Amino acid sequence: MATLAALALVLCVSMDGCAAAEYKVGGLDAWGVPPSTKPDVYVRWAKSVPVKLGDALFFLYPPSQDSAVQVTAKAFAACDVSDPLLKLEDGNSVFNLTKPGRAYFSSAAPGRCRKGQKLSVDVPGADGKLLKPSADDEAALKALSALPPAAAPSEALPSLSPGPDDDDDSAASSMVAGSVLGLAAAFILLWL
Repeated sequence: MATLAALALVLCVSMDGCAAAEYKVGGLDAWGVPPSTKPDVYVRWAKSVPVKLGDALFFLYPPSQDSAVQVTAKAFAACDVSDPLLKLEDGNSVFNLTKPGRAYFSSAAPGRCRKGQKLSVDVPGADGKLLKPSADDEAALKALSALPPAAAPSEALPSLSPGPDDDDDSAASSMVAGSVLGLAAAFILLWL
């Protein structure tokens, strides 16, 4: 039994943690309309977070005032939240990233998507490689780049590589938390 637990510990350490990570969208900021001083808060946040298949996104907001929805690329580009893929409105919404590709999220509160309260993230496949953007993804990019600067983030769709001026360390702390949880599970196995 101890050999099995030791093997689990080695696998957890070598695989960069056993548990999937959960990332709070926006880092220190709650899910809401971006302030005029940081209109690209969600673009910058998405660039700073190295999501993987199986990770989760956590949206924190006042449930009486907002919600979080997952939408298609076309709905994202048009800010059409009338027919979401999934809608959560409990104020502590967690979306699991179960499919590789680009995932799109928005507020369903009236007018908030057009004010920049939306997020897209690239989820790599199990091999760690990003999928080629679909035609709908490309259309979403074109539609976003056509919006006036005040209504759209400065970068339409984020990549996963952090930029040189990204200073939000919340992604790193979330990754550490996921790795620590994996190591804790392995140590529990050792004691069994």
